Amino acid sequence: MPSQPGKRSPVSRTAAALCAALVAALLTAVPARAEQDIGQREHVWAVSAAAHAPRARVSLDDTTGALSLSVSRGGRTVIEPSPVGIVTERSDFSQGLRFLHLKDRLVSERYRTKSGKRLERRVLMNETRLSFATAAGARLDLVVRAAADGVAYRYVLPAGYGDVLGETSAFNLPPDASAWLGAYRVDNEGQFAQYTAATAPTREYSDQALFATDGGYTLLAESDLTGTYSGARLAHDQGTGTYRIKLADDRIHADGPLATPWRAMVTGDLATVTRSTFTDDLAPASKVADASWIRPGTVLWTWLAGGRAAGQSLGAQKAYVDYAAARHWPYEAVDAGWYFKTDAWDTTDPDWQKNSWMPQLVDYARAKGVGIIVWLHQRDLDTPEERSQWLPTLERWGVKGVKIDFMNSEAQSMLQWYDAVLAETAAHHLMVDFHGSTVPKGIQRTWPQVMTMEGVGGEEKRTNSAGHLTTLPFTRNVIGSMDFTPGGFQRVGLRPNSDAAEVGLTVAYESGLQMFAGTPESYDTRPLARDFLDQVPAAWDDTRLLAGHPGQDAVLARRSGDRWFLGGVYAGVAHTADVPLSIGRGRWLVETVRDGADGLVQERQVLRGGDTFSVDVVANGGFAGIACPWRPGVTTCYR
Repeated sequence: MPSQPGKRSPVSRTAAALCAALVAALLTAVPARAEQDIGQREHVWAVSAAAHAPRARVSLDDTTGALSLSVSRGGRTVIEPSPVGIVTERSDFSQGLRFLHLKDRLVSERYRTKSGKRLERRVLMNETRLSFATAAGARLDLVVRAAADGVAYRYVLPAGYGDVLGETSAFNLPPDASAWLGAYRVDNEGQFAQYTAATAPTREYSDQALFATDGGYTLLAESDLTGTYSGARLAHDQGTGTYRIKLADDRIHADGPLATPWRAMVTGDLATVTRSTFTDDLAPASKVADASWIRPGTVLWTWLAGGRAAGQSLGAQKAYVDYAAARHWPYEAVDAGWYFKTDAWDTTDPDWQKNSWMPQLVDYARAKGVGIIVWLHQRDLDTPEERSQWLPTLERWGVKGVKIDFMNSEAQSMLQWYDAVLAETAAHHLMVDFHGSTVPKGIQRTWPQVMTMEGVGGEEKRTNSAGHLTTLPFTRNVIGSMDFTPGGFQRVGLRPNSDAAEVGLTVAYESGLQMFAGTPESYDTRPLARDFLDQVPAAWDDTRLLAGHPGQDAVLARRSGDRWFLGGVYAGVAHTADVPLSIGRGRWLVETVRDGADGLVQERQVLRGGDTFSVDVVANGGFAGIACPWRPGVTTCYR
């Protein structure tokens, strides 16, 4: 049963054992034929990966010819029978279907990423492709995949059926299921709030929506979204548990065979969902043959540290580079303003590049071991001609990455722009941070130079709540790197959390370019925070949820080499939090940074793996920590 709202729920130690058992079962799995049952009124097919794993049940009503799909786990409901269908300008595949045949296979892959919850990935899924036809002979394949941590489906159509007019796809949740939903915005920066599936107000929601049912937790998501289709959101009418797929376009141009994005349901206990890489696993393999130039890292981000004035000043940016170099932070990001005269440089002027001081800054930073990342407005890259001017120039200057802002759309035309800019940034060896953007939908597996994406109500927002901050690890950050930009210590009164919680966010939130939003002065007046940030990597070998409940608390552990970094964030009153140290056997030196009466304080203790330790947490507070193997003589985990 899911944890009840209002109760704190440390993650059970059995969760890790269950996850291991599921993986072991999958390792010996073979693609058995989907179970088929022909009743008086329907055909039914079941697809699962292993015992106790999520199980999809596809039904064809023999009277109406309509398809539905449900999901269960351990015999308990995850998703109730929900409509499945797609409509094109020449064929309606939401009804009148008859079954033709099916094909099963095992999807077994290994791949390595540059960022995310863990670098080494193992994919094991059972896939069933169910083929149907309308009375007129139009063909539709419904492809269903099941893994230890989720179920997904997509539609595959041959050429000739014209543009897509919409989907009848929906997700039916038990009306009383707990729901954590973010109101949809074109920049995907809505705050997450808790409802039940039925009481959520009538509106559109982001498609990364989390529900708790008898079968456990389920995060709805999408994968393999490209310019061949249109982005999805969830449309809901208050009073029902139904969440319908609504596409950004009323008509999606299709001039050939079509495979739609995956409709994904990441399913399991809360630890499984939080650790899942299911949406990445569904995506196509990397299109970057040589990814050696892609290097995640921490970043001194200057926008909240100085605003546009800093972006327009070479002297200010050199000072930031000096600070990053002194701290051994590998990157410094120059935000809006650096190439502005009035609105933008006139790139039709053949001498426009000579007017920029950026090459000087790049050379200056390179000499100090710091790479430069630059902000660009999407409107300056929206044509092939503009991209052919900007991207080779930035590569020639030695810029390491680009932060591209203000796409603010998931329409097919904008997704086609993403397709183009992804190929071109890879060709010019430029890492990418998308802002004002869609959210990761498998993009980081296919295009590993995408180190992070915004798509979140982040540090810049003045309206964030502590509850929102504790929900993000279970919703937005599950599906991919999240550029929240933590570390804005100077924003006292503009952020809802404590200093120690702000330090903890640098671990609780994963981002391949972890951009620190503070000023050098704010770091120097908090030396314990500053020294901890010096230790934080941006690439992880493993991730585990130690404790948490959406909207209340989240404590994550992320491993880099032999060290585990701990990040905890809490919403609510001051209390003493108990944290299970579920990071492996042996003895560990654990160094934590928490809020004290007069600022941050550091504590050290030696614990055994599996022990529980206590942390005093202030109202809307948190903590950060590092755990390293202990032996006599080891006095610190810092390097």
